Amino acid sequence: MQQSLIRYRTKPEQAAANEKFVRAVFAELHDSAPDGLSYATFKLADQVTFIHLVRGDGEPSPLLAVKAFGEFQAGAADRFDQPPVREDLIEVGSYRMFTG
Repeated sequence: MQQSLIRYRTKPEQAAANEKFVRAVFAELHDSAPDGLSYATFKLADQVTFIHLVRGDGEPSPLLAVKAFGEFQAGAADRFDQPPVREDLIEVGSYRMFTG
């Protein structure tokens, strides 16, 4: 099981567009319900910093098969003020973090 945290900052004028792309990814995920994937996105109080938590089984990630995710990635460089930084996470403990 691979777990990652991805953090980036959008340009202020691009934050709403970025959020719209993210919401489209989640809409498609709810419709397609791929196995082996847990995914959450958060926007920080500054309104321009986004954090994605990804937990997946195997490679390639089921997220890559989501059409809306490809659309999210397509123009990402133009929306970002700071590029994404990805860090692998080693779980020490959790409580209901990735369950209903």
